[in-house]
Formats: sequence, structure tokens, C-alpha cells
Amino acid sequence: MTTAAADREVRELLQEGIERLREAGLPTARSDAEWLLAGVLGVERFTVYLGPGRPASAADADRFRALVDRRVAHEPLQYLLGFEDFCGLRLRLTPDVLVPRPETEGLVDWALELMRPRTRPLVADVGTGSGAIACAVAAGHPGATVIAVDISSRALAVAAANAGALGLAARVRLARGDGLDPVRALGVAVDLLIANPPYLPSGIIGSLPREVSRYEPILALDGGTDGMALSRRIIADSGRALRPGGRILLEIGEDQADPLASVMGAAGFVGIECRRDLRGVERYVGARWEGEARSPAAAAPRRPGDGGC
Repeated sequence: MTTAAADREVRELLQEGIERLREAGLPTARSDAEWLLAGVLGVERFTVYLGPGRPASAADADRFRALVDRRVAHEPLQYLLGFEDFCGLRLRLTPDVLVPRPETEGLVDWALELMRPRTRPLVADVGTGSGAIACAVAAGHPGATVIAVDISSRALAVAAANAGALGLAARVRLARGDGLDPVRALGVAVDLLIANPPYLPSGIIGSLPREVSRYEPILALDGGTDGMALSRRIIADSGRALRPGGRILLEIGEDQADPLASVMGAAGFVGIECRRDLRGVERYVGARWEGEARSPAAAAPRRPGDGGC
């Protein structure tokens, strides 16, 4: 088969996949098909247009069509590909972990901003999942050591694989357990406690897109009746894990900034600040631990631009 004929065969297979995904109503049909075929052929995404240089074998075609069928069923593209890019890092993914979201990159940016003045900060990432936050913080700060905690042994296996593949295994230490229990068991005080806990109210899980509600781990999504159950517990327990002057940063759901800022103030945190994501949603809340009780007035969060938090 000539190169031109092989390239035409690949393009025809690609078009078949695009049409199948469009018929299923997927708005990202073209890009999904491109990613899937590129993965099957072992080439970069746009090489499927430029010509991969070899024909698609019958086995390639069968694999591609099987992946398209799974995408038609709304299985997340990231699970089909087995990876996602996050903060410039390529992370291995399985259905045992949540797909990292672009919003969480803002949480990492804030963490690195706070840790930049410190030479060797010790960080705890609670609910690490794929290790996305832990690896991004360790990669962004060459002196940082991160304790990556998760209750799921399967999630920790994914995080371990990512840390190893990225050359970060020496500075991303994995610990299995519930909440902050593993950090306290180590007997250390951390400079930064960072978490992207489940923050969706239980009642809305079933109404989420099928990619999320059917395929992503419920443990990483369900935040209890109001979505703040684990966030409150992390805040309440964090004083026993943070050093004086240490920081806490949480990713949060919509309309959770003020309630969680109040919880932080009541727990003894100061300098409470809320930040917005790129869509303008208050997505992150952070504060400094001083180890003493504060008056309710101290819970009022400062927000960029209003002179307070």
C-alpha cells in the first residue's frame, strides 16, 4: 500500500469515528475521535491529518471502533486515553481517580505562590487521588516535599505511578488513611495543607453529566448533604497538623466560600482569603494558622479588590 493510500485509509477511519460520535450528540466529536485514533496509532493528535506514515491495521481499526463505542456511552475521554495533562504534567489516569480539572490548577498556583519564599516546605495534600496536586506542587517547587494522603489504596497506586514517572517519587511521599490521620501519625507539622475535597451536595450527583455521575469515583465527588462535610472536618482537624504560621488552602464549590470562611475563623484561622477561578466563581479559600481562637469577626473573608479577603 502506498503512503498516500495508507493516509487516506486513516482519514477515512477518523471520519467514521467523527460521524459516529456526532450521531451520539457529543459536542467534542471531532477532537475526541482525533485523540482516540492518535492513541491507537501511537502518534500525536494532529498527525492523523498529516499522515502517520503507516496504514491502520485491522487490529487498529477494531481497537479504535471499540473506543468510539465506549465514548458513545459517555465514558470520559481521559479514561479511554489513560492520561490527562495538568499543570504541564502528563498524568496517568484510571477510573479509580477523579479526572483533574483546569480549575484545580488555580489552587496549585496559589500554593506555589505561598511556598515560593520557603526553601524546603513540607506540604500535605489530603485526598490526593491521581496525585495531580502533589506532583504539580513538587514539580513547581524543587525543594518541596509533599505527603500525599488518600483513603483509597487504588488511588494511591495511581499517584505512586505518576510520581515515579515524573521523577518525583523521592519528594512525593504516599500515605494511606482517612483525612489528616496519616499526617498526624507521622508526627510532623506541615507548612501547607492543601486539599480538593469532594464538595458536591449528595442530591445533585445523579443530575451531573453521565461522564461524571456514571464513571468517576463517587468517593471523590460526594461532599455530603451540603457538599461541605469533608471540608469542615479538614478545617477542624488541621490545627493539629499545621505549624504556627502554616497555611490551609481548599478548593470549594459554589456558594461555599462564606460558610467555610466562618468555619475557619471559628477554628482559629486568620488572614482568611477567597479567590475566584477563571469563570469568576469563588473556587478557593485559604487562611493562616496561628493556633489560637478568634472572634467571629475574624471569619469575614478578604476578597481581592475589596480591601479585605
